[in-house]
Amino acid sequence: MDTLTAMQISGSALKAERARLNIAAMNLANANTTRTIEGGPYKAKSVIFAAKPLEGINFQDTLNSTNDRLRKVEVVRIVEDKAPFKEVFDPSHPDADANGVVRFPNVNVAEQMVDMMSARRSYEANVTALDAVKNMALKALEIGR
Repeated sequence: MDTLTAMQISGSALKAERARLNIAAMNLANANTTRTIEGGPYKAKSVIFAAKPLEGINFQDTLNSTNDRLRKVEVVRIVEDKAPFKEVFDPSHPDADANGVVRFPNVNVAEQMVDMMSARRSYEANVTALDAVKNMALKALEIGR
């Protein structure tokens, strides 16, 4: 495994964690949205990750690869949460139904905050990995002097 391979793997993780952070931020921003373009309250979303084979940097690298066990991470899907909406009795709300019940999004704020913290920690860990790879490459260049 060379330094570019390690950078490619960590880079894929940075991209995936950024997507997870963006989805959690979107869920939190819409935690009280009772109207959407599709109709009804906002539906919380989650990111699904999958390990994907690491392709070579170029065609020759792919042909010469002997280690097919290296995996990067990718966002394969963004799914809607199937949890029921929160129902609150508020007849004065403009989105209340005939019984005075308002349906609020199924966003669990505590869960979203934990997801944001986890995404941030994972992002930081991968930045640290990239820094380590960069430092190793610089040390290797110093040897050549």
